[in-house]
Amino acid sequence: MDTPQQKFLKLLARDYPTTAAATQEIINLQAILKLPKPTEHFMSDLHGEYEAFTHILSSASGVIREKVDRVLGDRLSAQERAEFATLIYYPAQKLAQLKPAQKDLNEFYRQTLYRLIDVCRLMSSKYTRSYVRKRLPQGFSYIIDELLHAHFEDHDKDLYYGRILSAIIDNGRADAFITAMCELIRRLAVHKLHIVGDIFDRGARPDIILDELMAHHAVDIQWGNHDVEWMGAAAGSAVCIASVIHVSLSYNNLETLEDGYGLNLRPLALFAEEVYRHTDVSAFWPKLVNDGGYSAEDLARVARMHKAIAVILCKLECQVVRRNPDFGMLDRALLEKVNFVTQTVEVDGKVYRMRDCDFPTVDPAHPSRLTQGEQEVMDKLCQSFTESERLARHVRFLYANGSVYKIENHNLLFHGAIPFDENGQLAKVFMDGQTYCGREFMDYCERMARQGYFAPPGSEARRKGQDFLWYLWCGRRSPIFGRYKMANFEHFFLDEEESYAEQKDPYYYWVENDDTAVAEAAVLRIFENFGLDPAHGHIVNGHVPVRAKNGEKPVKAGGRLIVIDGGFCKAYHKRTGIAGYTLVFSSRGLSLRSHGSFETTQKAIRENADILSTVNVFETSERRVYVEDTDEGLRLQDQIEDLKRLVAAYADGTLKEQE
Repeated sequence: MDTPQQKFLKLLARDYPTTAAATQEIINLQAILKLPKPTEHFMSDLHGEYEAFTHILSSASGVIREKVDRVLGDRLSAQERAEFATLIYYPAQKLAQLKPAQKDLNEFYRQTLYRLIDVCRLMSSKYTRSYVRKRLPQGFSYIIDELLHAHFEDHDKDLYYGRILSAIIDNGRADAFITAMCELIRRLAVHKLHIVGDIFDRGARPDIILDELMAHHAVDIQWGNHDVEWMGAAAGSAVCIASVIHVSLSYNNLETLEDGYGLNLRPLALFAEEVYRHTDVSAFWPKLVNDGGYSAEDLARVARMHKAIAVILCKLECQVVRRNPDFGMLDRALLEKVNFVTQTVEVDGKVYRMRDCDFPTVDPAHPSRLTQGEQEVMDKLCQSFTESERLARHVRFLYANGSVYKIENHNLLFHGAIPFDENGQLAKVFMDGQTYCGREFMDYCERMARQGYFAPPGSEARRKGQDFLWYLWCGRRSPIFGRYKMANFEHFFLDEEESYAEQKDPYYYWVENDDTAVAEAAVLRIFENFGLDPAHGHIVNGHVPVRAKNGEKPVKAGGRLIVIDGGFCKAYHKRTGIAGYTLVFSSRGLSLRSHGSFETTQKAIRENADILSTVNVFETSERRVYVEDTDEGLRLQDQIEDLKRLVAAYADGTLKEQE
């Protein structure tokens, strides 16, 4: 009987049926190992700001402009280079602007194509020819391959290029070819994109961001709490649906719900007009990030819908925490703690007077019970969410390409926090009859998140998983939320600001401690738990905006912790003073880029208005990092060893070559 090793080699022999084929692949893989490490790009907390996201993605956080300056710096002025970089970011739109101004369009095409080829040759130098070939745009792959890899000891460069480019221009393919070259440059600029959570909420169109991510060649996502909230809603969790609608109405962001996903809010709107028409909704007025020209009645209508869904949300949250005692959140069943006679409520051991006790749908004897009207609204909303084909497609992409955390190339990526206790140790969390800690708890959270979407409909497992998705969104000890509480109830119904405080998990105290030695020790405990190399490891975090304008630094714990939430969302700009951080990890080291506000795509195209970015190269490698130093390099080394065993099996007659 064949051993497992023999069975494996027989399967491998199907792809490499001869010694020559196997040895050729060994040579190819060994060549790849000696190439410089490709660039990784890290972004977080996008919050639906699709125009700024598209621009930073297209520019690779300034990497493309750096390459343009390097290649063309001695030939073009700064303004010309800015215009050329904009062409690479937005080729179709920029061509439409530039072409009418050209006196000699053919000469413009020829110069542009020469410059694109030169930039692309530099971009492709990190990769094997085989790798580049696989990423060439369809329709132009042969021509681009020839232009990028021509040997000018055999050809006169100007003559060789000139003939090919003239053929492209004369046959009316210049625009399409320029667009294809720009696409290839953008693709080669970044090998892999990491999104460290929070694609959804606040900004207008997270759905457009997800469309772009689905079209990207290599992306992974570490779920943020706003993402799992939407994942729960797509799974049919009533409490997650109510929460998603509450957040959207808070920012008067109906565009995502209605235009992005075709969700029907009419049942909620009709219910709110009928039941809340004459109630106080002043606390539910939407926060307007942009002035959209809304009338007072428009905003009042949104406020009534907001109060209606907020009351439903408070009821559903009471139900969830009661049926899940392991969440340890019974104190957050606040609607059940309201004294409707004295109009007070106890929060965190202190009694507060209610600002608003006008609840036409709340029965003081059974405060968490939905009325028939509320139940009908939620049934219709649940149907709308679960039947949205586009939402389902996006959420399945989040599950397929996402996780609670990721380890790659000595970097640990996660959105929120690894729960700590008050003594600076990894917290022990009791769930479902077992105690979890650190990485084990993160793995448990991921299993439950997947169970909430993929367990059989109507099963107890699916219901528990859906409740857990809500817990990940806002639960105590949730590694994705990282706070003590989500103070929605307090914001809705109380005046005292002290009740709003959303205390952070002790994780933040320890890893962001002013005493660098204390912070490093805490991070090293995480490294040990996750099996990271303490000499080269980093944590890449999002979730909590860095208040740069107050002097807060994004690099903490002696350079071991990098927080890349700098306020991408416009709602945070006043608090942070910037418009986001991104991180670039190239073969030469790590660089953190802080970005200024992005106005509009139209202005970027019209005025070559790139996002103003500051580059801080905070860690350079002692030597250039090569593929052999990466996780991918370890995988390739394993493949090489397998192929060597196959060659040995051919040599000793264990396996017969297939000609």
